[in-house]
Amino acid sequence: MGDGVRITANTVLPARREAVTLVTDDGLRLVGELSLPADRPPRATLVLLHPLPTHGGMMDSHLYRKAAWRLPALADLAVLRFNTRGTVSEAGRSEGGFDHAVGERFDVAAALAFAGGRGLPDVWLVGWSFGTDLALMHGHDPGVVGAVLISPPLRWSRPEQVARWADKRVVCLVPEFDDHLPPAEAGRRFGAHLPTADVVTFPGARHLMVGHSEAVLDAIVSEVRPDVPTPLPRTWSGPCEKRRVTIVAAGQR
Repeated sequence: MGDGVRITANTVLPARREAVTLVTDDGLRLVGELSLPADRPPRATLVLLHPLPTHGGMMDSHLYRKAAWRLPALADLAVLRFNTRGTVSEAGRSEGGFDHAVGERFDVAAALAFAGGRGLPDVWLVGWSFGTDLALMHGHDPGVVGAVLISPPLRWSRPEQVARWADKRVVCLVPEFDDHLPPAEAGRRFGAHLPTADVVTFPGARHLMVGHSEAVLDAIVSEVRPDVPTPLPRTWSGPCEKRRVTIVAAGQR
């Protein structure tokens, strides 16, 4: 494509992309994808934990496909995204069934083991909605640098699970109009159990962050790669593609 192409929701920037299978300790095979910078080693790693699959969350949820399509090229990040047990997307269905954040502990562990086995550097968990609870409940691991929590509902995680993150960097991106945990309540609850967390309000945003993708990606990069200038580029000079993803409903396949 020509010089200075605007980066849109369907723009796929260059990267080395690989379909991967994560194998859990309880014997399930999970569908995933690893995206790496096209021609250099990654400088840090994002392990993405998606929103609630019973309400449409999956590895193709809009923030996560944009992260995988843009951040290897714009910020030298490795991006690992996958479907938790029983979750389906265009890439396929992970084995097993939704387990209310209990069995999903094996899914998080499998993703972290995969990142460790590949030698991926500076692993950060990025949770979104349900995925933030998975991060807080099951992601506190010696190999994890910190966590970025997008629209955290604090629905499944217990106070003691939140509190143990005090030894790691945690930033919470909270929509102004989140109907699950609005900023004032998020500040109160994180203040009570994890006062070291930064709670950042996203003005005008709602729970799914529709219309705020660029700002969310900027916030993630600012945390994980503070040496990379933000806002990230909104145009791209060089080869790229346009792609549309087929959004697969939970009952399909």
